[in-house]
Amino acid sequence: MTPVEALDESTFSGLVQRHRHELRVHCYRMVGSFTDAEDLVQETLLRAWRKRDTLQGPATARAWLYRIATNTCLDFLDRAQRRPRPEGAAGSPERIPWLEPYPDLLLDRAAPHDAEPDATVIEKETIELAFLIAIQHLSPTQRAVLIMRDVLGWPASGTAGILGLSVSSVNSALPRARAALRSHLSPSRLEWAPAADPTEAERTLLHRYLALLDGPDTSAMAALLHEDIRVTMPMPQPCTSSSRPTLWVGRDTFAAALAEVLDRSAPGYLGQWRRQPTRANRQPAVAHYLRRPGDTRYRAQVLEVLGVTDGRITEITSFGPHLFAAFDLPTTC
Repeated sequence: MTPVEALDESTFSGLVQRHRHELRVHCYRMVGSFTDAEDLVQETLLRAWRKRDTLQGPATARAWLYRIATNTCLDFLDRAQRRPRPEGAAGSPERIPWLEPYPDLLLDRAAPHDAEPDATVIEKETIELAFLIAIQHLSPTQRAVLIMRDVLGWPASGTAGILGLSVSSVNSALPRARAALRSHLSPSRLEWAPAADPTEAERTLLHRYLALLDGPDTSAMAALLHEDIRVTMPMPQPCTSSSRPTLWVGRDTFAAALAEVLDRSAPGYLGQWRRQPTRANRQPAVAHYLRRPGDTRYRAQVLEVLGVTDGRITEITSFGPHLFAAFDLPTTC
């Protein structure tokens, strides 16, 4: 067999590129940002090329790449010093300004075959935004341990080897990471067993939601929403780490805000809307386009990701138009 260090760049690239998509998902879980995850995969592959003499052989390439990717993410988190920030009044959920959704069309490329060892790599419950938000509250090391052990199902010894820790340190960190995760997840999200995706009920709910946005019916819309729904909306300007989203809590509050935006006679009326259903993080999502008065084009405005529990929308997390390209969506129509 040809020594790994003797492989030319093209052959080596073919060896590692087959793992690129799942490595991007891994980096995304670690950092919570789709944009940063892509940059970190690029850096991982560059580091891999420079360290190719440490690869024992093609059979070990996957574990070797995960080691490099995880430590690349840990280095990034050490530099970035990201921490969730308080959101307004005391008791409000904390804000995670770097959070971005992950397009399902790219998650599909990362999905291994059922016969492969890590078919759980993109299971819905460990890629949902609720999970991503909760895991951002863990320290980087706790986050890495929990992902390697509970999401990917790696043994303590393998996790220890990747992180440069002792097995006892990994076994000690895991229960603390699980406890921290539980404290930031709702009771309905404390277990992440495999689920059908997408469900027919989700598709039906999404279509009803879109139809009601086109022809507002307050009572019908209320039937789709949980009474304690939480809705975050980016500010009108491009979303940045310093922009502060609008937060609506409660069905009545959100319904009133919708009426203000959609009603032509209301002071807050913005213009005409078009909408395109899509999916992100194994959840229903909607891309919204707005044609303001006097404009001739519908322009990308906001991307919504819907959280659904027991047949009702419990959360809508919204993002700016800079992410439309990642979802293969046009910016105007």
